[in-house]
Order: sequence, then structure tokens, then C-alpha cells
Amino acid sequence: REGLYHNYYTSKTYSPSDPMSKDLWVNIDQMDKDKVKIHGILSNTHRQAARVNLSFDFPFYGHFLREITVATGGFIYTGDVVHRMLTATQYIAPLMANFDPSVSRNSTVIYFDNGTALVVQWDHVHLQDNYNLGSFTFQATLHNTGRIVFAYKEVSQISSVNHPVKVGLSDAFVVVHKIQQIPNVRRRTIYEYHRVELTKTKITNSTAVEMMPLPTCLQFTSCSACISSQINFNCSWCHRLNRCSSGFDRHRQDWVDNSCPDETKDKMCDIVDTTYLYPFTTTIVAKTTSRGKEATAGKETPSTSHPPTSVPTEDDTKIALHLRDNQVMPADSAVDRVPGTHPLHTGLILGILLVMLIMIAGVLITVYIYHHPTSAASLFLIERRPSRWPAMKFRRGSGHPAYAEVEPVGQEKEGFIESEQC
Repeated sequence: REGLYHNYYTSKTYSPSDPMSKDLWVNIDQMDKDKVKIHGILSNTHRQAARVNLSFDFPFYGHFLREITVATGGFIYTGDVVHRMLTATQYIAPLMANFDPSVSRNSTVIYFDNGTALVVQWDHVHLQDNYNLGSFTFQATLHNTGRIVFAYKEVSQISSVNHPVKVGLSDAFVVVHKIQQIPNVRRRTIYEYHRVELTKTKITNSTAVEMMPLPTCLQFTSCSACISSQINFNCSWCHRLNRCSSGFDRHRQDWVDNSCPDETKDKMCDIVDTTYLYPFTTTIVAKTTSRGKEATAGKETPSTSHPPTSVPTEDDTKIALHLRDNQVMPADSAVDRVPGTHPLHTGLILGILLVMLIMIAGVLITVYIYHHPTSAASLFLIERRPSRWPAMKFRRGSGHPAYAEVEPVGQEKEGFIESEQC
């Protein structure tokens, strides 16, 4: 038995002589036949993939998945964005190779879900470019605890000259870039942030591999637990997202777009208990003046080593306005007012009076021009009537689209072009 450490997972490889290798093999023939499904399309095609819904939440690199994609090539794709290069990133691969179930009638792709685990078995599949090497039978089991098991019944060593051969796990995050030179066009880039590579030479008949998930930052749901965590990652808490992360997971774009890397430099949890009263972050509440702190209805708040900011940022201003709209803060706590004055009401009344005066003046002018067609004002408008204006053509009103649309077969229009780069 061989044990390896991979930051996100620990793996153990069991040899054919180890009893655990037999225990980890799931005999689908003995399972409930109503739950065992043979995928007809995958069992008769080459380089195809099909979505499979899970009956449980499956933790993968700390993310909970309810849908996976089973591919004929001996692997499971775990990403949300389906692209041409599924074999590059975001996979669970017991034995990724150029398998072609269509070359043999005995080849099938089977899966079984019992509510706590999903078993996917590639049964008697052959390589497209080397049929004489024999058939392969192996499986992958995904448990609701995040535990992943690869079990092998009948396999052979495969060359990776013509097709990548992989055994292990991989995950990545997707970042969307807007191209400024071309409007309505964006580019998606997939970044692989971690990979578990297992030794392919150790994969033989009657072997098995067991991978156990390690704690990640995503499992912590509070700021104090996040920054005090003692795991293999440098966890930081982002108040804007209410999320704990190392900065490298599938939510990477949200983490960057909300300036979480800048926010987490201080490594502090400011007024954690009062955050649930407001729809925004605690760091902004902690930056309010002493007058703003009195608005917490007498609640005790922990002290912070960061001095209050003298000039509020743009986000601080928006927070104050939002809190006043919801009547969380007293109105007189934000602005010092002179007793007896109501500047908001006075400005509203003056605006209404001004609009009424403009409307009355317009009606009087219209009546005067109608009854005096020979007046200077009437002649001025006649000479400049719309029929003398030059014709103007608007591109957007002509029915021509401002951008090209691409509609893949079987997918909805997105209204923009996407190019994928892995």
C-alpha cells in the first residue's frame, strides 16, 4: 500500500494482494437493478459525454456538485462550462484514454446511484487505436463525504503517444475577460490550480486507489473560524462575500471582482456579531465614526486596532445611505441638522413649482401661436418644421444586429461570442 499527500487529498494505492482492493470494488450485478442504468449513447459512441444528476451533494475540492459529466474516455468531467478540451482540467479520471465503446458490442458505460454514492463503470471498453490490447473494466465511486475510489478489474498499460493517459484529479477556475476592442465579445480562460497525478504503472489488474479529501478554506462559514484555521491553506475572510477562501478555487472571479485580496490583507474580523443586521460587510460598519456606532442600539462591539477612516470611501457612502433608507440608523445620526428645518421637503416643493410653471408657459405659448399664425414666433417654427430636416439613418434601427450571434446546436443563444482558452 502506498500513501501520498496532495494538499487537497490524500491517496492510498492498494496492490492486488491487499484485501482492501477487493473490498473497494463495487459489484454492480448485485445492486438494485432499478437503480443501475446502462447509458445507451455512451455505450455505442466515441468521444461523447453525458450529464448525470446526483441525488446527493458531492464535495469536490471543497465545492458541492449535484451534476457531473460522464465521458466515454474513462473519466468524469466536473466543470460547469462544457468545452472542447474536457480532458485538460476539472476531471476525475480513473483511467483517461482513447476508449471507443462503439468498436465492441460488449462495451458498456454503466452508472449506479444509491443516494450516498455514485458508481460509474466502464465495462469491457477497447482503445480505438489499439483494439488488440484487449478490453478494460474499471470504475470510479464518488461518496457524499467527498471520498473517491478508483477500482480496477481488468486493465493494461497504455501508451500516451496518440492520446493523453491520466489517472487522478484536477480542478480549475474560469475567468471571463471582456475584449475592449470588440464590444459584446468576451473570452473565457480556464486556469488549473491543482492536480493529483497518480502513478500509472501501479495501475494493474485487481488494484484500487482511495482518495480522502482534506479540509479546505471553503468549509469555514465565519470570519473567526476562517482566520484562526490551522490547515494547509492560508485562509482569508472576505466580508463582501461572507466567504472563506485561499483565493484559488472555483469562485476566483467573484473573489477578485469584489476586491477580496485587498480586503483580507489586515486579517481582522471587525464587529462580526453586527454583520447580520446589515446586508453589507462588517469592515465598512467598523469604519464609521463614533456617531455611527451609537446607532447599534447599545450593543457592545469588539474594539479594533484599525483607526477609523477620516474620509469615507465610495462604498462607505453607499452603506450609510442604504442603512438610512431601511431606518437602521436614526436620520439625525448621519447629518447634523438645524432644528425646525426640512431641506428635503423644501427642495421637493420648489421642484414641483418649477415644473408647473414650465408647463403653464408652454400651454400659453401654444395657444398664442395657434391664434396668431402670422406672428414672428409662428413663422420661425414653420421655417424650421421637421419636413426640412435632413434624413438621418440609424444603424441600430435598421434591423441589423450590432454583433454576430453564435447559436450552438442544442444550446440557447447567449447574445455574445465566447472563445475558450485552456
